[in-house]
Amino acid sequence: MEGQRLIVVGGVAGGASCAARARRLCEKCEILLFDRGPYVSFANCGLPYYVGNVIVEERKLLVATPHLFKERFNIEVRTKSEVTAIDREKKVVYVKDGRTGETYTQAYDSLVLSTGAQAVRPPLPGIDLPQIFELRTIPDSRKIREAIGYASSALVVGGGFIGLEMAENLARRGLSVNVVELSSQVLPPLDPEMATFAAEHLKSHGIRLVLNNGVARFDLEGNNRILATLNSGEQIQSDIVVLAIGVRPETTLARQADLRLGRHGGIQVDDSMRTSDQNIWAVGDVIEVRDIVTGEWELMPLAGPANRQGRIAAESIIRCHQGREARPQTFRGVQGTAVCGIFDLTVAMTGASEKKLKRAGFKNVEKVYLHPGHHVAYYPGAKSIHMKLLFDASSGRVLGAQAIGEAGVERRIDVISMAIQNNATVFELEEAELCYAPQFGAAKDPVNVAGMIAANCVRGDLELADWNDVDRADVQVVDVRTPAEYDKGHMPQAVNIPIDEMRDRLDELPADKEIWLVCEVGQRAYYATRLLLQSGFQVKNLSGGMRTYSTIHNR
Repeated sequence: MEGQRLIVVGGVAGGASCAARARRLCEKCEILLFDRGPYVSFANCGLPYYVGNVIVEERKLLVATPHLFKERFNIEVRTKSEVTAIDREKKVVYVKDGRTGETYTQAYDSLVLSTGAQAVRPPLPGIDLPQIFELRTIPDSRKIREAIGYASSALVVGGGFIGLEMAENLARRGLSVNVVELSSQVLPPLDPEMATFAAEHLKSHGIRLVLNNGVARFDLEGNNRILATLNSGEQIQSDIVVLAIGVRPETTLARQADLRLGRHGGIQVDDSMRTSDQNIWAVGDVIEVRDIVTGEWELMPLAGPANRQGRIAAESIIRCHQGREARPQTFRGVQGTAVCGIFDLTVAMTGASEKKLKRAGFKNVEKVYLHPGHHVAYYPGAKSIHMKLLFDASSGRVLGAQAIGEAGVERRIDVISMAIQNNATVFELEEAELCYAPQFGAAKDPVNVAGMIAANCVRGDLELADWNDVDRADVQVVDVRTPAEYDKGHMPQAVNIPIDEMRDRLDELPADKEIWLVCEVGQRAYYATRLLLQSGFQVKNLSGGMRTYSTIHNR
């Protein structure tokens, strides 16, 4: 590529990784990186924690500076330089210098678009009031930090990952916080019953949740406070508002250049990140990606995939020019692996949720719930992990997982993420050889236990009942916990026959009805299931026991 010029538009995860990887592959080419903001590479995932003073020094957010790019990689970075148009025929970009206001052209041989996404800002009355913020950049975080100095209350609009991280950090700064979410749950990517754990935890830390509601308008009160009027008519007063409704791809350049877009509004690319123009590539939040579980195309604004896409685009560009025959690196797609911290709670997921699988038309999906400790119970400090595993009921293929708890959550989801990436089944999960010592896990790790329960289901050793059907009149729910546990709280239709008395009380069970068994977390009910199946009864298990019932009943 000697004498060739690569231009990258936009830094942060995708663009910066693309430029650096391109240099590592080719020392001879010229590389220019344009960014319209003042920073080329910063930790945008750390911004909520800078607002919350968890990260105290702003400079800690700077991953790389223009000086470092020049000195270490011989890459010229031009900040405050906005690429305003692309002339595909002439292979030039038009650049507006933010310092002088002048516009000039710059020729390219290869062009990479990493223009990212912009915050959704609906055209509501009052949306442009000065006390209403969004959080995408370091200057955004500065404005919020400054506003916190005079604020005692905040409204966060949006209950997704960023919204809840902001709610936590604003609360840590001493503000009273309301979160308004249009859907019926927080963390919409999760299934509702799993999101309930997060909702209850937020409430326990003083965060007020307003679900199934949205903001209709904002008004400025006489005391310089924001009055948000919701769709329901409720009004919430606050000193500041943070919009965390979501993001949409920043495709202004792509549209102007008539590049092909997908149905979700992102740039269409192939598996080497090439657009409909053979000389232009695109990476990061601006593109559409394929979900490897459902096969559907979607938007997935995550830093990890953006970094990988940047590397792949660089590989494609450099190796294409070099004519190398080495194994090409291609983008396999995404599976939505994500994690979020909410005070001392960790929420993580990978693969498809149950509702996503239903939307995609999957018909043979089964699920199991479990609530194991993150390490053995006899070692001090064991914390419960609430898990949901989704799989194909015939093949056992792992389709998705969600987990919530105070410790060990992300480790288990990472293991299952790799299983999904390798098209593994629940049988591989039950056989997975994982680290064990009393303070770290158990001989049967939660991942193993999830695999064992699901494998029992696929093999036909355990048939699962649907929690949504527990009110059926033609089934008998039997609670196999102790009488003391039963008396503390039970399903209204359940009779109590403790597991340890089951063999002596078989005559109390109906022979003409299905028997659905429940205990606290599922283990004793499974033991009873095996006993009764071998005694000739029709039996199903209510997966996850009363802990799962409580989340479904209370959501």
